[in-house]
Amino acid sequence: MSSAEEKRELQKRLDFVGLDQEARATLRRLAPVINASLAAALGTLYKKIQSTPDTAGFFSSPAHMDSAKKRQMSHWGVVGEASYDERYVEGVRAVGAAHAHAGLDPRWYIGGYALVMENLIHAVMAANWPSRFGRGNSEKLAKEISALVKAAMLDMDYSISAYLDIQAEERRRAEEAKRVAEQAQDVALQALSDVLKGLSAGDLESRLSGELPANFARMAEDYNGSAEKLRLTLATVRHAGEEILTSTNAITQASKDLARRTEEQAQGLEESSATLHQLTQSVSGTAEGASKAASAVHVALSEARASGPVVKQAVAAMDEIERSSAEISKIIGVIDEIAFQTNLLALNAGVEAARAGEAGRGFAVVAQEVRALAQRCADAAKEIKDLISDSSRQVQAGVDLVNNAGAALSQITDRIDDINTIVNTIATEAAHQSTGLHEVNGALSRMDTLTQENSAMVQETSKRTSDLRDAVERLVTALRGFKTRSAERLTRDRQAREEENRRLVA
Repeated sequence: MSSAEEKRELQKRLDFVGLDQEARATLRRLAPVINASLAAALGTLYKKIQSTPDTAGFFSSPAHMDSAKKRQMSHWGVVGEASYDERYVEGVRAVGAAHAHAGLDPRWYIGGYALVMENLIHAVMAANWPSRFGRGNSEKLAKEISALVKAAMLDMDYSISAYLDIQAEERRRAEEAKRVAEQAQDVALQALSDVLKGLSAGDLESRLSGELPANFARMAEDYNGSAEKLRLTLATVRHAGEEILTSTNAITQASKDLARRTEEQAQGLEESSATLHQLTQSVSGTAEGASKAASAVHVALSEARASGPVVKQAVAAMDEIERSSAEISKIIGVIDEIAFQTNLLALNAGVEAARAGEAGRGFAVVAQEVRALAQRCADAAKEIKDLISDSSRQVQAGVDLVNNAGAALSQITDRIDDINTIVNTIATEAAHQSTGLHEVNGALSRMDTLTQENSAMVQETSKRTSDLRDAVERLVTALRGFKTRSAERLTRDRQAREEENRRLVA
Protein backbone atom coordinates (compact mmCIF):
# COMPACT_ATOMS: atom_id res chain seq x y z
CA MET A 1 0.00 0.00 0.00
CA SER A 2 1.30 3.50 -0.95
CA SER A 3 1.84 6.34 1.54
CA ALA A 4 -1.21 8.24 0.28
CA GLU A 5 -3.37 5.17 0.62
CA GLU A 6 -2.07 4.61 4.15
CA LYS A 7 -3.02 8.16 5.05
CA ARG A 8 -6.51 7.80 3.63
CA GLU A 9 -7.01 4.47 5.39
CA LEU A 10 -5.85 5.99 8.70
CA GLN A 11 -8.14 8.95 8.29
CA LYS A 12 -11.12 6.69 7.64
CA ARG A 13 -10.47 4.81 10.84
CA LEU A 14 -9.97 8.01 12.82
CA ASP A 15 -13.21 9.41 11.47
CA PHE A 16 -15.11 6.18 12.14
CA VAL A 17 -13.83 5.86 15.72
CA GLY A 18 -14.25 9.58 16.34
CA LEU A 19 -10.70 10.50 17.18
CA ASP A 20 -10.99 14.09 15.91
CA GLN A 21 -8.87 17.04 16.88
CA GLU A 22 -10.72 17.50 20.17
CA ALA A 23 -10.20 13.85 21.12
CA ARG A 24 -6.56 14.09 20.13
CA ALA A 25 -6.15 17.18 22.30
CA THR A 26 -7.70 15.23 25.17
CA LEU A 27 -5.16 12.43 24.63
CA ARG A 28 -2.32 14.92 24.68
CA ARG A 29 -3.61 16.29 28.01
CA LEU A 30 -3.71 12.73 29.34
CA ALA A 31 -0.16 12.03 28.13
CA PRO A 32 1.48 12.79 31.50
CA VAL A 33 -0.97 10.50 33.31
CA ILE A 34 -0.45 7.79 30.67
CA ASN A 35 3.34 8.06 30.78
CA ALA A 36 3.32 8.07 34.60
CA SER A 37 1.19 4.95 34.93
CA LEU A 38 2.41 3.09 31.82
CA ALA A 39 5.36 1.40 33.55
CA ALA A 40 3.11 -0.05 36.26
CA ALA A 41 0.47 -1.05 33.70
CA LEU A 42 3.01 -2.83 31.50
CA GLY A 43 4.63 -4.39 34.58
CA THR A 44 1.26 -5.86 35.57
CA LEU A 45 0.81 -7.11 31.95
CA TYR A 46 4.20 -8.85 31.63
CA LYS A 47 3.96 -10.30 35.12
CA LYS A 48 0.66 -11.85 34.07
CA ILE A 49 2.21 -13.10 30.84
CA GLN A 50 5.11 -14.64 32.73
CA SER A 51 2.83 -16.38 35.24
CA THR A 52 0.46 -17.78 32.62
CA PRO A 53 1.70 -21.13 31.12
CA ASP A 54 0.05 -20.45 27.73
CA THR A 55 1.93 -17.14 27.29
CA ALA A 56 5.15 -17.60 29.24
CA GLY A 57 6.80 -19.45 26.39
CA PHE A 58 6.62 -16.49 24.02
CA PHE A 59 9.63 -14.90 25.70
CA SER A 60 12.89 -16.77 25.78
CA SER A 61 14.47 -14.78 28.59
CA PRO A 62 13.94 -11.78 30.94
CA ALA A 63 16.03 -9.66 28.59
CA HIS A 64 13.70 -10.56 25.75
CA MET A 65 10.71 -9.52 27.88
CA ASP A 66 12.42 -6.22 28.89
CA SER A 67 13.10 -5.44 25.24
CA ALA A 68 9.41 -5.99 24.37
CA LYS A 69 8.37 -3.85 27.34
CA LYS A 70 10.58 -0.97 26.18
CA ARG A 71 9.08 -1.12 22.68
CA GLN A 72 5.56 -1.02 24.21
CA MET A 73 6.47 2.06 26.30
CA SER A 74 7.87 3.78 23.23
CA HIS A 75 4.74 2.99 21.26
CA TRP A 76 2.41 4.25 24.02
CA GLY A 77 4.45 7.40 24.04
CA VAL A 78 3.41 7.89 20.41
CA VAL A 79 -0.22 7.15 21.36
CA GLY A 80 -0.03 9.76 24.14
CA GLU A 81 1.22 12.34 21.69
CA ALA A 82 -1.83 11.62 19.49
CA SER A 83 0.43 11.86 16.46
CA TYR A 84 -1.54 9.69 14.06
CA ASP A 85 0.74 9.62 11.06
CA GLU A 86 2.91 7.19 9.13
CA ARG A 87 5.23 6.70 12.12
CA TYR A 88 2.26 5.66 14.25
CA VAL A 89 0.99 3.24 11.62
CA GLU A 90 4.46 1.79 11.18
CA GLY A 91 4.91 1.36 14.93
CA VAL A 92 1.52 -0.22 15.61
CA ARG A 93 1.90 -2.55 12.65
CA ALA A 94 5.38 -3.52 13.87
CA VAL A 95 3.90 -4.46 17.24
CA GLY A 96 1.15 -6.49 15.59
CA ALA A 97 3.69 -8.11 13.25
CA ALA A 98 5.96 -9.02 16.18
CA HIS A 99 3.07 -10.63 18.03
CA ALA A 100 1.97 -12.44 14.86
CA HIS A 101 5.47 -13.75 14.16
CA ALA A 102 5.83 -14.80 17.79
CA GLY A 103 2.59 -16.80 17.46
CA LEU A 104 0.69 -14.81 20.09
CA ASP A 105 -3.01 -15.60 19.76
CA PRO A 106 -5.31 -12.51 19.42
CA ARG A 107 -7.14 -13.48 22.59
CA TRP A 108 -4.01 -12.98 24.63
CA TYR A 109 -3.31 -9.78 22.71
CA ILE A 110 -6.76 -8.39 23.46
CA GLY A 111 -6.53 -9.57 27.06
CA GLY A 112 -3.24 -7.76 27.41
CA TYR A 113 -4.79 -4.54 26.13
CA ALA A 114 -7.57 -5.00 28.66
CA LEU A 115 -5.07 -5.22 31.51
CA VAL A 116 -3.18 -2.16 30.30
CA MET A 117 -6.41 -0.20 29.80
CA GLU A 118 -7.57 -1.22 33.27
CA ASN A 119 -4.47 0.31 34.79
CA LEU A 120 -4.63 3.41 32.59
CA ILE A 121 -8.33 4.02 33.32
CA HIS A 122 -7.66 3.65 37.07
CA ALA A 123 -4.86 6.17 36.70
CA VAL A 124 -7.10 8.67 34.86
CA MET A 125 -9.84 8.21 37.44
CA ALA A 126 -7.37 8.68 40.26
CA ALA A 127 -5.98 11.81 38.64
CA ASN A 128 -9.48 13.32 38.45
CA TRP A 129 -10.61 12.35 41.97
CA PRO A 130 -12.64 13.98 43.43
CA SER A 131 -12.89 17.34 41.64
CA ARG A 132 -13.77 15.86 38.25
CA PHE A 133 -16.71 13.85 39.56
CA GLY A 134 -18.98 16.82 40.00
CA ARG A 135 -21.97 17.26 37.79
CA GLY A 136 -20.15 19.78 35.61
CA ASN A 137 -17.00 17.75 35.11
CA SER A 138 -18.45 14.27 34.48
CA GLU A 139 -18.84 14.97 30.80
CA LYS A 140 -15.22 16.01 30.50
CA LEU A 141 -14.07 12.81 32.37
CA ALA A 142 -16.19 10.69 30.10
CA LYS A 143 -14.56 12.29 27.07
CA GLU A 144 -11.08 11.64 28.49
CA ILE A 145 -11.86 7.98 29.18
CA SER A 146 -13.61 7.64 25.78
CA ALA A 147 -10.59 9.21 24.00
CA LEU A 148 -8.28 6.78 25.85
CA VAL A 149 -10.48 3.80 25.02
CA LYS A 150 -10.81 4.90 21.39
CA ALA A 151 -7.04 5.30 21.12
CA ALA A 152 -6.58 1.83 22.59
CA MET A 153 -9.22 0.33 20.27
CA LEU A 154 -7.60 2.03 17.23
CA ASP A 155 -4.26 0.72 18.36
CA MET A 156 -5.76 -2.76 18.83
CA ASP A 157 -7.47 -2.45 15.45
CA TYR A 158 -4.22 -1.75 13.67
CA SER A 159 -2.29 -4.38 15.58
CA ILE A 160 -4.91 -7.07 15.03
CA SER A 161 -5.36 -5.96 11.41
CA ALA A 162 -1.61 -6.26 10.95
CA TYR A 163 -1.80 -9.64 12.69
CA LEU A 164 -4.64 -10.73 10.37
CA ASP A 165 -2.88 -9.30 7.31
CA ILE A 166 0.26 -11.16 8.18
CA GLN A 167 -1.71 -14.35 8.76
CA ALA A 168 -3.57 -13.78 5.49
CA GLU A 169 -0.26 -13.17 3.73
CA GLU A 170 1.19 -16.22 5.34
CA ARG A 171 -1.85 -18.25 4.31
CA ARG A 172 -1.54 -16.83 0.80
CA ARG A 173 2.14 -17.65 0.75
CA ALA A 174 1.43 -21.07 2.20
CA GLU A 175 -1.27 -21.67 -0.39
CA GLU A 176 1.03 -20.36 -3.11
CA ALA A 177 3.84 -22.47 -1.80
CA LYS A 178 1.45 -25.40 -1.58
CA ARG A 179 0.28 -24.74 -5.12
CA VAL A 180 3.87 -24.44 -6.36
CA ALA A 181 4.80 -27.51 -4.34
CA GLU A 182 1.84 -29.40 -5.77
CA GLN A 183 2.82 -28.34 -9.28
CA ALA A 184 6.41 -29.30 -8.59
CA GLN A 185 5.17 -32.52 -7.04
CA ASP A 186 3.00 -33.21 -10.06
CA VAL A 187 5.97 -32.59 -12.35
CA ALA A 188 8.21 -34.76 -10.19
CA LEU A 189 5.60 -37.48 -9.82
CA GLN A 190 4.99 -37.48 -13.57
CA ALA A 191 8.72 -37.74 -14.22
CA LEU A 192 9.00 -40.42 -11.55
CA SER A 193 5.99 -42.24 -13.00
CA ASP A 194 7.61 -42.21 -16.45
CA VAL A 195 10.90 -43.64 -15.22
CA LEU A 196 9.10 -46.17 -13.01
CA LYS A 197 7.07 -47.32 -16.02
CA GLY A 198 10.35 -47.77 -17.87
CA LEU A 199 11.80 -49.52 -14.82
CA SER A 200 8.79 -51.85 -14.63
CA ALA A 201 9.41 -52.62 -18.31
CA GLY A 202 13.04 -53.44 -17.49
CA ASP A 203 14.55 -50.13 -18.70
CA LEU A 204 17.42 -49.36 -16.33
CA GLU A 205 18.84 -46.59 -18.53
CA SER A 206 16.04 -44.03 -17.95
CA ARG A 207 16.94 -41.26 -15.49
CA LEU A 208 15.12 -38.42 -13.76
CA SER A 209 15.88 -35.07 -15.34
CA GLY A 210 18.16 -32.68 -13.51
CA GLU A 211 15.69 -29.86 -14.33
CA LEU A 212 13.14 -30.99 -11.74
CA PRO A 213 12.07 -28.47 -9.05
CA ALA A 214 14.75 -27.75 -6.48
CA ASN A 215 13.03 -29.59 -3.64
CA PHE A 216 13.00 -32.75 -5.78
CA ALA A 217 16.62 -32.45 -6.94
CA ARG A 218 17.79 -34.64 -4.05
CA MET A 219 15.13 -37.20 -4.93
CA ALA A 220 16.32 -37.19 -8.55
CA GLU A 221 19.93 -37.61 -7.45
CA ASP A 222 19.00 -40.43 -5.06
CA TYR A 223 16.86 -42.19 -7.67
CA ASN A 224 19.43 -41.76 -10.42
CA GLY A 225 22.17 -42.98 -8.09
CA SER A 226 20.07 -45.96 -7.00
CA ALA A 227 19.08 -46.74 -10.60
CA GLU A 228 22.71 -46.48 -11.67
CA LYS A 229 23.81 -48.81 -8.88
CA LEU A 230 20.96 -51.18 -9.74
CA ARG A 231 21.86 -50.98 -13.42
CA LEU A 232 25.53 -51.63 -12.71
CA THR A 233 24.61 -54.50 -10.40
CA LEU A 234 22.13 -56.09 -12.82
CA ALA A 235 24.43 -55.45 -15.77
CA THR A 236 27.26 -57.12 -13.89
CA VAL A 237 24.95 -59.97 -12.85
CA ARG A 238 23.65 -60.27 -16.39
CA HIS A 239 27.09 -60.38 -17.97
CA ALA A 240 28.29 -62.73 -15.24
CA GLY A 241 25.18 -64.86 -15.82
CA GLU A 242 25.86 -64.95 -19.55
CA GLU A 243 29.46 -65.91 -18.90
CA ILE A 244 28.29 -68.55 -16.41
CA LEU A 245 25.77 -69.79 -18.98
CA THR A 246 28.53 -70.04 -21.57
CA SER A 247 30.76 -71.80 -19.07
CA THR A 248 27.99 -74.13 -17.91
CA ASN A 249 27.18 -74.95 -21.55
CA ALA A 250 30.82 -75.84 -22.06
CA ILE A 251 30.90 -77.73 -18.74
CA THR A 252 27.66 -79.52 -19.62
CA GLN A 253 29.04 -80.56 -22.99
CA ALA A 254 32.36 -81.52 -21.40
CA SER A 255 30.49 -83.48 -18.71
CA LYS A 256 28.49 -85.28 -21.36
CA ASP A 257 31.67 -86.04 -23.31
CA LEU A 258 33.39 -87.12 -20.08
CA ALA A 259 30.42 -89.31 -19.15
CA ARG A 260 30.47 -90.87 -22.62
CA ARG A 261 34.26 -91.37 -22.55
CA THR A 262 34.10 -92.68 -18.98
CA GLU A 263 31.42 -95.12 -19.99
CA GLU A 264 33.49 -96.17 -23.01
CA GLN A 265 36.54 -96.40 -20.75
CA ALA A 266 34.56 -98.52 -18.30
CA GLN A 267 33.50 -100.81 -21.11
CA GLY A 268 37.07 -100.96 -22.45
CA LEU A 269 38.40 -101.54 -18.97
CA GLU A 270 35.88 -104.32 -18.46
CA GLU A 271 36.98 -105.90 -21.74
CA SER A 272 40.63 -105.39 -20.79
CA SER A 273 39.93 -106.97 -17.43
CA ALA A 274 38.38 -110.01 -19.13
CA THR A 275 41.30 -110.21 -21.58
CA LEU A 276 43.81 -109.80 -18.78
CA HIS A 277 42.02 -112.51 -16.82
CA GLN A 278 42.37 -114.83 -19.81
CA LEU A 279 46.00 -113.77 -20.21
CA THR A 280 46.56 -114.43 -16.50
CA GLN A 281 45.13 -117.92 -16.89
CA SER A 282 47.27 -118.42 -20.04
CA VAL A 283 50.41 -117.19 -18.29
CA SER A 284 49.55 -119.40 -15.32
CA GLY A 285 49.27 -122.35 -17.73
CA THR A 286 52.52 -121.29 -19.39
CA ALA A 287 54.23 -121.04 -16.00
CA GLU A 288 52.95 -124.51 -15.13
CA GLY A 289 54.13 -125.86 -18.52
CA ALA A 290 57.48 -124.11 -18.10
CA SER A 291 57.83 -125.71 -14.70
CA LYS A 292 57.06 -129.14 -16.20
CA ALA A 293 59.48 -128.46 -19.09
CA ALA A 294 62.14 -127.47 -16.54
CA SER A 295 61.54 -130.77 -14.76
CA ALA A 296 61.78 -132.71 -18.07
CA VAL A 297 64.93 -130.85 -19.09
CA HIS A 298 66.40 -131.55 -15.68
CA VAL A 299 65.66 -135.27 -16.16
CA ALA A 300 67.16 -135.17 -19.69
CA LEU A 301 70.21 -133.35 -18.32
CA SER A 302 70.57 -136.02 -15.65
CA GLU A 303 70.25 -138.79 -18.26
CA ALA A 304 72.69 -137.02 -20.61
CA ARG A 305 75.17 -136.62 -17.78
CA ALA A 306 74.64 -140.33 -16.98
CA SER A 307 75.41 -141.28 -20.65
CA GLY A 308 78.75 -139.50 -20.52
CA PRO A 309 80.60 -142.26 -18.59
CA VAL A 310 79.15 -144.93 -20.93
CA VAL A 311 80.53 -143.06 -23.94
CA LYS A 312 83.87 -142.69 -22.20
CA GLN A 313 83.87 -146.43 -21.47
CA ALA A 314 83.05 -147.14 -25.14
CA VAL A 315 85.90 -144.87 -26.21
CA ALA A 316 88.23 -146.71 -23.80
CA ALA A 317 87.07 -150.13 -25.15
CA MET A 318 87.67 -148.97 -28.71
CA ASP A 319 91.07 -147.77 -27.67
CA GLU A 320 91.76 -151.25 -26.20
CA ILE A 321 90.52 -152.89 -29.43
CA GLU A 322 92.80 -150.54 -31.36
CA ARG A 323 95.77 -151.60 -29.22
CA SER A 324 94.82 -155.31 -29.61
CA SER A 325 94.66 -154.83 -33.37
CA ALA A 326 98.09 -153.25 -33.28
CA GLU A 327 99.44 -156.22 -31.28
CA ILE A 328 97.78 -158.67 -33.72
CA SER A 329 99.36 -156.74 -36.61
CA LYS A 330 102.72 -157.13 -34.96
CA ILE A 331 102.09 -160.87 -34.49
CA ILE A 332 100.96 -161.20 -38.12
CA GLY A 333 104.16 -159.36 -39.12
CA VAL A 334 106.15 -161.94 -37.20
CA ILE A 335 104.18 -164.76 -38.86
CA ASP A 336 104.71 -163.10 -42.24
CA GLU A 337 108.42 -162.84 -41.51
CA ILE A 338 108.45 -166.52 -40.36
CA ALA A 339 106.65 -167.49 -43.57
CA PHE A 340 109.20 -165.49 -45.55
CA GLN A 341 112.08 -167.18 -43.76
CA THR A 342 110.39 -170.59 -44.10
CA ASN A 343 109.84 -169.93 -47.80
CA LEU A 344 113.48 -168.93 -48.08
CA LEU A 345 114.58 -172.01 -46.17
CA ALA A 346 112.29 -174.19 -48.34
CA LEU A 347 113.84 -172.60 -51.38
CA ASN A 348 117.27 -173.28 -50.08
CA ALA A 349 116.19 -176.81 -49.14
CA GLY A 350 114.91 -177.39 -52.70
CA VAL A 351 118.21 -176.14 -54.07
CA GLU A 352 120.08 -178.45 -51.78
CA ALA A 353 117.69 -181.35 -52.67
CA ALA A 354 118.32 -180.74 -56.35
CA ARG A 355 121.97 -180.88 -55.72
CA ALA A 356 121.49 -184.15 -53.82
CA GLY A 357 119.74 -185.70 -56.84
CA GLU A 358 117.74 -188.75 -56.35
CA ALA A 359 118.57 -188.87 -52.70
CA GLY A 360 117.22 -185.52 -52.00
CA ARG A 361 114.10 -185.87 -54.16
CA GLY A 362 111.82 -186.67 -51.22
CA PHE A 363 113.39 -183.84 -49.29
CA ALA A 364 112.72 -181.64 -52.33
CA VAL A 365 109.09 -182.65 -52.18
CA VAL A 366 108.95 -181.80 -48.51
CA ALA A 367 110.73 -178.56 -49.19
CA GLN A 368 108.16 -177.89 -51.93
CA GLU A 369 105.32 -178.57 -49.59
CA VAL A 370 106.92 -176.47 -46.86
CA ARG A 371 107.40 -173.74 -49.34
CA ALA A 372 103.77 -174.05 -50.46
CA LEU A 373 102.71 -174.09 -46.82
CA ALA A 374 104.88 -171.03 -46.13
CA GLN A 375 103.35 -169.34 -49.14
CA ARG A 376 99.87 -170.13 -47.90
CA CYS A 377 100.81 -168.89 -44.44
CA ALA A 378 102.22 -165.75 -46.02
CA ASP A 379 99.05 -165.35 -48.08
CA ALA A 380 96.86 -166.06 -45.04
CA ALA A 381 98.95 -163.66 -42.93
CA LYS A 382 98.62 -161.09 -45.66
CA GLU A 383 94.87 -161.61 -45.82
CA ILE A 384 94.69 -161.48 -42.01
CA LYS A 385 96.85 -158.37 -42.06
CA ASP A 386 94.58 -156.81 -44.66
CA LEU A 387 91.54 -157.81 -42.59
CA ILE A 388 93.15 -156.51 -39.40
CA SER A 389 94.14 -153.33 -41.28
CA ASP A 390 90.55 -152.92 -42.43
CA SER A 391 89.33 -153.77 -38.93
CA SER A 392 91.86 -151.31 -37.49
CA ARG A 393 90.69 -148.64 -39.86
CA GLN A 394 87.08 -149.42 -38.97
CA VAL A 395 87.94 -149.46 -35.28
CA GLN A 396 89.72 -146.13 -35.74
CA ALA A 397 86.67 -144.81 -37.53
CA GLY A 398 84.52 -146.17 -34.70
CA VAL A 399 86.83 -144.54 -32.17
CA ASP A 400 86.58 -141.27 -34.03
CA LEU A 401 82.83 -141.67 -34.20
CA VAL A 402 82.64 -142.52 -30.51
CA ASN A 403 84.92 -139.58 -29.70
CA ASN A 404 82.78 -137.35 -31.85
CA ALA A 405 79.66 -138.82 -30.20
CA GLY A 406 81.24 -138.14 -26.79
CA ALA A 407 82.07 -134.56 -27.81
CA ALA A 408 78.59 -134.11 -29.26
CA LEU A 409 77.05 -135.64 -26.13
CA SER A 410 79.18 -133.28 -24.01
CA GLN A 411 78.01 -130.37 -26.11
CA ILE A 412 74.42 -131.66 -25.88
CA THR A 413 74.86 -131.91 -22.12
CA ASP A 414 76.16 -128.34 -22.02
CA ARG A 415 73.29 -127.19 -24.23
CA ILE A 416 70.77 -129.10 -22.12
CA ASP A 417 72.35 -127.49 -19.08
CA ASP A 418 71.96 -124.07 -20.72
CA ILE A 419 68.42 -124.97 -21.74
CA ASN A 420 67.76 -126.10 -18.17
CA THR A 421 69.00 -122.75 -16.86
CA ILE A 422 66.93 -120.86 -19.42
CA VAL A 423 63.84 -122.99 -18.80
CA ASN A 424 64.26 -122.55 -15.04
CA THR A 425 64.59 -118.81 -15.57
CA ILE A 426 61.53 -118.85 -17.84
CA ALA A 427 59.62 -120.89 -15.29
CA THR A 428 60.64 -118.47 -12.49
CA GLU A 429 59.80 -115.39 -14.56
CA ALA A 430 56.54 -117.00 -15.70
CA ALA A 431 55.68 -117.67 -12.06
CA HIS A 432 56.52 -114.05 -11.19
CA GLN A 433 54.53 -112.84 -14.20
CA SER A 434 51.63 -115.04 -13.19
CA THR A 435 51.74 -113.57 -9.64
CA GLY A 436 52.08 -110.04 -11.04
CA LEU A 437 49.25 -110.63 -13.49
CA HIS A 438 47.07 -111.89 -10.64
CA GLU A 439 47.82 -108.70 -8.75
CA VAL A 440 47.26 -106.58 -11.89
CA ASN A 441 44.06 -108.48 -12.54
CA GLY A 442 42.88 -107.72 -8.98
CA ALA A 443 43.90 -104.05 -9.32
CA LEU A 444 42.22 -103.89 -12.72
CA SER A 445 39.07 -105.40 -11.23
CA ARG A 446 39.09 -102.77 -8.49
CA MET A 447 39.79 -100.09 -11.10
CA ASP A 448 36.89 -101.43 -13.14
CA THR A 449 34.65 -101.11 -10.09
CA LEU A 450 35.92 -97.57 -9.41
CA THR A 451 35.50 -96.66 -13.07
CA GLN A 452 31.94 -97.91 -12.98
CA GLU A 453 31.32 -95.80 -9.87
CA ASN A 454 33.05 -92.82 -11.51
CA SER A 455 30.92 -93.29 -14.58
CA ALA A 456 27.77 -93.19 -12.44
CA MET A 457 29.11 -90.14 -10.59
CA VAL A 458 30.00 -88.39 -13.86
CA GLN A 459 26.52 -89.08 -15.18
CA GLU A 460 25.03 -87.62 -11.97
CA THR A 461 27.38 -84.62 -12.26
CA SER A 462 26.36 -84.17 -15.87
CA LYS A 463 22.70 -84.20 -14.82
CA ARG A 464 23.37 -81.67 -12.03
CA THR A 465 25.38 -79.50 -14.41
CA SER A 466 22.55 -79.63 -16.92
CA ASP A 467 20.11 -78.58 -14.17
CA LEU A 468 22.48 -75.74 -13.22
CA ARG A 469 22.72 -74.66 -16.84
CA ASP A 470 18.92 -74.61 -17.09
CA ALA A 471 18.70 -72.50 -13.90
CA VAL A 472 21.37 -70.09 -15.17
CA GLU A 473 19.61 -69.91 -18.52
CA ARG A 474 16.36 -68.98 -16.77
CA LEU A 475 18.25 -66.35 -14.74
CA VAL A 476 19.93 -64.92 -17.83
CA THR A 477 16.61 -64.93 -19.70
CA ALA A 478 15.06 -62.96 -16.83
CA LEU A 479 18.01 -60.53 -16.73
CA ARG A 480 17.86 -60.02 -20.49
CA GLY A 481 14.48 -58.40 -19.91
CA PHE A 482 16.33 -55.44 -18.34
CA LYS A 483 17.69 -52.77 -20.64
CA THR A 484 21.30 -52.17 -19.68
CA ARG A 485 24.42 -51.09 -21.44
CA SER A 486 26.50 -53.56 -23.34
CA ALA A 487 29.77 -54.84 -21.98
CA GLU A 488 31.67 -52.72 -24.53
CA ARG A 489 29.86 -49.59 -23.42
CA LEU A 490 30.45 -50.43 -19.77
CA THR A 491 34.16 -50.75 -20.53
CA ARG A 492 34.16 -47.40 -22.39
CA ASP A 493 32.30 -45.69 -19.55
CA ARG A 494 34.68 -47.09 -16.97
CA GLN A 495 37.68 -46.00 -19.02
CA ALA A 496 36.17 -42.53 -19.43
CA ARG A 497 35.64 -42.23 -15.65
CA GLU A 498 39.19 -43.36 -14.98
CA GLU A 499 40.53 -40.86 -17.53
CA GLU A 500 38.44 -38.10 -15.93
CA ASN A 501 39.75 -39.01 -12.47
CA ARG A 502 43.34 -38.96 -13.74
CA ARG A 503 42.73 -35.58 -15.37
CA LEU A 504 41.28 -34.18 -12.14
CA VAL A 505 44.19 -35.50 -10.10
CA ALA A 506 46.66 -34.04 -12.59
